[in-house]
Amino acid sequence: MSDQQTIHVGGEWRAAATGATREILDPADATTLAVVAEGGTEDTDAAIAAARTAFDHGAWPRTPVAERAALLRRVADLLQRDRESLGLLESRDAGKTLEEGRVDVDCVTDAFRYFADLVMNESGGRVVDAGSPDVHSVVVHEPVGVCALITPWNYPLLQASWKIAPALAAGNTLVIKPSEITPLTTVALVRLLAEAGLPDGVANLVTGPGDPVGARMSEHPGVDLVSFTGGLVSGTKVMRAAADSVKKVALELGGKNPNVVFADACATDEGFDTAVDQALNAAFIHSGQVCSAGSRLIVEESLRERFVAELARRAEKIRLGRGTDKGVECGPLVSAQQLARTEEYVASALAEGAVLRAGGERPTGPAYGEGYFYRPTVLDHCHRGMRVVREEVFGPVLTVETFRTEDEAVALANDTEYGLAGGVWSADAGRARRVAGRLRHGTVWINDFHPYLPQAEWGGFGKSGIGRELGPAGLAEYRESKHVYQNLAPRPVRWFAG
Repeated sequence: MSDQQTIHVGGEWRAAATGATREILDPADATTLAVVAEGGTEDTDAAIAAARTAFDHGAWPRTPVAERAALLRRVADLLQRDRESLGLLESRDAGKTLEEGRVDVDCVTDAFRYFADLVMNESGGRVVDAGSPDVHSVVVHEPVGVCALITPWNYPLLQASWKIAPALAAGNTLVIKPSEITPLTTVALVRLLAEAGLPDGVANLVTGPGDPVGARMSEHPGVDLVSFTGGLVSGTKVMRAAADSVKKVALELGGKNPNVVFADACATDEGFDTAVDQALNAAFIHSGQVCSAGSRLIVEESLRERFVAELARRAEKIRLGRGTDKGVECGPLVSAQQLARTEEYVASALAEGAVLRAGGERPTGPAYGEGYFYRPTVLDHCHRGMRVVREEVFGPVLTVETFRTEDEAVALANDTEYGLAGGVWSADAGRARRVAGRLRHGTVWINDFHPYLPQAEWGGFGKSGIGRELGPAGLAEYRESKHVYQNLAPRPVRWFAG
C-alpha cells in the first residue's frame, strides 16, 4: 500500500477514484509530512455501499457479544504495542507535544476496553411486566446500522475512538471521515482494526474534505446514523443534510467554557498556586485547541489583580516549540488558517477595549521558522459584548471577566449559547456544589479542570450539541430499542363478531 492509498473500502486500501491527493503539513514548520488520497463522492458512495452490505448480509451485527468485546480488547492491546509510534504521529500531525500524543493513545486504549467491558456486563434485555403470566415482554437493543462518523482535527485519534469503539461494540458497520488536516492516526487505527480481525467492510475510511465527503455521508439514504464532532456551522449543515432521510444524528459542537474562581479558593498559598496552575492548563493545553478549554476565566473581583498578574507572568514563561522537542510545553496551532483566526480574534478584542496582559503575538526566532506558533495570550478587562468572549477561538487565548456575588458568577458562566463544560473553584464545598448544580453545562469540574472518564457521559447543552459520547449513553447512541411482546397462550380476541 502506497502512502496515497488511504481510502479503505470493503477491506481494500485504494487511492481516490479521481486520483486526487492532499499534502499533510507539519504545523511546526509547514513542510510536507505525508501525502494522502483526496476522496470524493464516488469514494464515499463506495464506502457506504460496503458498510451497507456488511451490515445487511455480513456476520458482524450477528456476532456474539463476547466475540465483539474480544476484538475491541485486541485493538486495545495493539494500541499499546504501537503507543510510541502512534503518539509520535499524533504529535507531528496535530502539533501537540509528544507526551500529549502518548496520553491520547492511552485514553483511546481505555475507551476500547471500557466499551468491551460494558457490552459484556449487560443482560439480555429489560423484562417488562405486562400484567399477565401468559405474556413475555422484553426490550432488547439492536445496532442502528450503517454509521457515518466525522471527526475533528484537534484530537483525531481520541475522537475516532469515542465513535468507533461504541459503534463496533453495538454491532454496527461504519464509514469514518477524519479531518482532512489531520487524518494520519485514523488511517493507522483502521489498519489496527483489520489486524485485530475485524471483517472486511465493517470499518471503512474515506480521507477527504467535508465537502463533498462529509456532506455526502450526512445526506446519503444508506446511512442510518451520523455522528459529527466539530464546529457549530458545520454541525448545523450536517443536521440539515440528515433531515431528509430522518437518520439519527449526534453532534458535539464545541464550547465557550467558563472557569469560575472564588477568592476563598486562593486563601492559602497552596490554593492560589493550584488555581493559577489549573487556569493555565484549562486554557493552554494543546494551544487552546480543545473543545472544553477553559477559555473564559471568571474571577472574583477582590482576587483579580493578584490572580491575573501571576497568571500572565507564568503564561509568558510557557515554552513553545515542536511538540517532539525536549522541554516543549506547548506546540503550534494546527494550520495557517487557525493561526490567522487567532490573530484576528485578539486584534478585535484589543479594538473593543481588552487589555493585553501576556502574549498577543507570534514568537520570533529561527526555532519557529514557518511554523504556526502563537504565544499564550491573556486578555484582561473583557466583557460579554466582545466577540472573543462570545465566540469559540480555538487558540491559546484566555479572557478575564470578574464578579462580586455568587449569583453574578453563575449568570456570567451561563451567559453563552454553548454549554459544554465549566469549572468552579472554591474552598466552600457547599457553595461549589451549589454553583455546579446551577451551571448549564454538560460537564462541571469542582476544583479541577479537564479530566474525563470513559464511563461518564460527555456532551453539552445548548449549541454545544445533541446526544452524548462515552458512558452507557454513548453506547445507546449506536443502538435502537426494540420491544418484543410474546403471547404465550394466544386465543381469539372476538373484537369483530365475524
